Formats: sequence, structure tokens, C-alpha cells
Amino acid sequence: MLRRILAVALLLLAVGVSAVEAQERTVLIRGGRVLDGSGNPWIRADVLLEGDRVAAVGQLGDVSADEVIDASGLYVAPGFIDVHSHAGPGLATPDLSHGRPLLAMGLTTVFINPDGGGPTDLARQRNALEVDGIGVNTAQLVPHGTVRAEVVGTDDRHATPAEMDEMRALVRAGMEEGAWGLSSGTFYVPGSYAPPAELEQLAREVAPYGGAYTSHFRDESTYSVGLIAAIDEVIEVGRVARIPAVLTHVKALGPFVWGYSGAIVQRVERARAEGVQIFADQYPYTASATGLEAALLPRWSQAGGRDAMLTRMANPDTMAAIREGMVEGLARRGGADRIQFRRYVPDPSIEGRLLSEVAAERGQDPIDTAADLIRGGGVSIVSYNMHDDDVETLMRQPWTMTSSDGGLVPMGVGVPHPRSYGAFARKLRLYVNEKGTVSLPEAIRSMTSLPALVFGMQDRGVLRAGAMADVVVFDLDAVYDRAEYTDPHQYSEGMVHVWVNGRPAIRDGEFTGQRAGRVLQKDR
Repeated sequence: MLRRILAVALLLLAVGVSAVEAQERTVLIRGGRVLDGSGNPWIRADVLLEGDRVAAVGQLGDVSADEVIDASGLYVAPGFIDVHSHAGPGLATPDLSHGRPLLAMGLTTVFINPDGGGPTDLARQRNALEVDGIGVNTAQLVPHGTVRAEVVGTDDRHATPAEMDEMRALVRAGMEEGAWGLSSGTFYVPGSYAPPAELEQLAREVAPYGGAYTSHFRDESTYSVGLIAAIDEVIEVGRVARIPAVLTHVKALGPFVWGYSGAIVQRVERARAEGVQIFADQYPYTASATGLEAALLPRWSQAGGRDAMLTRMANPDTMAAIREGMVEGLARRGGADRIQFRRYVPDPSIEGRLLSEVAAERGQDPIDTAADLIRGGGVSIVSYNMHDDDVETLMRQPWTMTSSDGGLVPMGVGVPHPRSYGAFARKLRLYVNEKGTVSLPEAIRSMTSLPALVFGMQDRGVLRAGAMADVVVFDLDAVYDRAEYTDPHQYSEGMVHVWVNGRPAIRDGEFTGQRAGRVLQKDR
């Protein structure tokens, strides 16, 4: 504990602020349009920050402060919370720990280790995040896929009773370290090999800690059990474990299931009427991002790891069966014109280009090109596979939170999905300002108080006296997601001021360089 206090004090001194000044400094945000995060309409009010807390909200008259900021014509809201972020690895590195792409979207807290991925040693991860300081708060999840890989491996089989006990122990250990819940990726290997009962049993271990369950569900299309059965599986985990369950980055993927958003809504509404705490989160794009292997290869071909997969691909008879599965997978994604490469280390020249273009250049069938690329190494893709009507239908639901599903990558490296830079800004610009799909108060609620409610964050996601001073001030007319699919490395615009735990991360539209984020541990 003493070591951590000294590290924080040294960090404060490094940016020219003493520990005492940071604790006692007051900031008055005067005359802004205050959205408290509840979904209520804005009111014109003042917000007083004192140290790392909100001291008061209202008509504060002649209250004095160390600094007064005129927020006339601007909106003031709680800092945004991203419940599905792959930023954890980047935040743990010196070059990316600033979290600037996140801050530029108004994010002050991100949930890491989604989709069942990430480390099981959360204490070690926390230390790695804290060593250089971080620009945003992080909340850790226990990753089911890694838990299973460590205990069972990547074989396509059920866990033994002894292995289940070992996995339960790992989940409990993560929750004891302050995790906020369990994440799974039953679409991916090895999570896809886990039967529903395994997830239900492990989710029960989360319940005594007040945690939640969030799942990249088993099938967003017609890969295995089908979209609706996969939705029902997540609902059943929430029902059995009696905890909040989240359909993470909810979608209807590919033309085979376009229009199924109504059926998803029906299933969720019915479950909620029965008392199941089921929610969803969503990024505001019609394209997803994943690996080419996950998108096209049948799961049975990936059992046992990459070496086993390559051995199967080298066998002509087995490869013929794999190819049939790849043809089906490409059809689900809408064809080779809908797959864009975002990262391929062996040949960066294909990054940002379509599978159809690369295949034509090579004089190959797109399936053969895809197979060659998979043999050559891991291939990351953007997949244009959703219909905007489904995106908007799911966005309108009061139980849908906002997320990015984005990560942190060095500027200029690869062609990542633009959501890493623009998700929250895009929702405000396109779906609030331009389309009017949701109102501004509804959008802010989906980014603030709703995530805090689902995961049990008592003092974040709201603007009220006593809450943590994670605050954003933005110009709605200037909010703009500059990141594009072919040119994604661009910060979003429109955040005028951002405070993380009471310390300025953005002032007058400029990054301050302060790294005031914390690794948040759930109270036990």
C-alpha cells in the first residue's frame, strides 16, 4: 500500500501537481447544460468538483473555486463508460497508457478482458496497468476462454469434474482480486467447446461477489446453434446464476439473419418480464471486426491449436471439408467484397484492402486466397455484415448500453476498425444529431448510468454530489468521429474538457498529459 501511495505521489509531482493540491483543488463548471446520466432532459446548472469528487450540482450562485470554467452552450455529463474494450494490453504499455483515443471519445472508464480473453492473473495485470499510470479507469473481468485454456486446453471436449473445480477456483480468485464479473467468448476457440452448463456453473461463482456475466454469444448468425438459440443461452446463464447477463456487441450478423433484431428484442423483453436481468451492449457500426480464422473456418478444424489446424489443412481430404465450411462462412459474411484486411504482419501491403481485390490480383478464388493467408499467419479483418435497421432497432432499447469493442494500437500500425477511435463520438454524431435514432439524454444514459447500474458501480456514471469526478464537457455540434474504415488513425473531436478522478485529461480540446486513471476493484 505504501509503495502504491508513493508511486501516485511521484506521478503527481511529475506533472506539476502536489498530492495536497490534487486532493483539495476545486473547479466550478458554470452554466452548462447538465445531463446527469439518468436519461432525464438537461438542465442549466453549475457543477463543482472538489478533489476527486463532485461536490455539488445546481444553481451555485457565488460559490468560489480555484478555477471557473464557462460551459455556456456546452453539455456537461458523467464520463463515458465502455463496457467492452480491448484496450487493456495497450494501456499496460508505456507508449499507449495515455489512452488518448479513448479520452477523445469522452471515455473515462473501460471494462477490459472481454470475449473470454485476457489474463487470469488479475493482480499481475493490475500492477502492469499501474506502473506507468493510465489515462482512464479500468475495470477487469475474469476471462472464461483463458480459464478454460489453462485448465482444459484447446481440445473440443467437456471438462472433467476435477477440471470444473479448478476453473471454479480460478474464477473465484479473479473475483477476490476485485473483478466485476465473468466474460466469455463462446463463438471463439476454446470457449466454443464449453457446453452451456459449464458457463452456468462458473457464473454461479460470480454471484456472491455481485458480479455480472458478459458474453460474445455462441452464434451471431448461422454458424452453429443459430442466433436465437445463442441469445437464449446467455439469458439462461443469467436466469440460473441470478446475475445480470449481457449480450455483448449484440448484432444480427450477415444477410442470413438480417431482420432478426426484432426477435432478439422479443426474447430479451420476455426474459426481463420473467425477472431475468438481461442487458446488451452495442457499438454503432454496421461492420464488425474479428480474425479471418474465426470468421471462415469451421470450429472443429481449430481444435487442438494452430499446429493441429495446419496439419488438417495440409491433408487434401480434410482440407476439402474445411473448404466447404469456409464457403459457408464467407456466404454468412456477405461475400469477399465485404471482408477488409486490417492487420497481416507477413504482408502489410494487403492491409485496408478487400479480400475480393487481393484474390483478383492473385488470380485465385477468394476461398483459396483466404486459406493461403491463414496458413501464413494470423489475419485480422473488418467485416461489413450488418444492416442499419437492425443496428437502430437494438440501439433504441432501454436495456442496450454503448460499447466500442475497440483496442489501442500505435498510430499508423495496421488499418484497425474505426470504432477504436470513434465509437462513442459516432453514436452522438450519427444516431443522435443526424438520424435522431435516440435522444441525447437516452444516448448519454446508455454510456453512463446504465453501465454503472448493470455492473454495480455506485459512484460513477452519474452527476450528483458525492459521485466520482469523472466528467465530460462537450460541444454536441462539434462532436465528430473522424476515423474512417480506410483511414482510422484519427482522434474524435468535440470533447472540450474531460476530467478523470477530478484531474484534467483534456482542457480546451487539448490533452494535458495527466494519467489519473485507476484500476477499479469491485467491493466485496
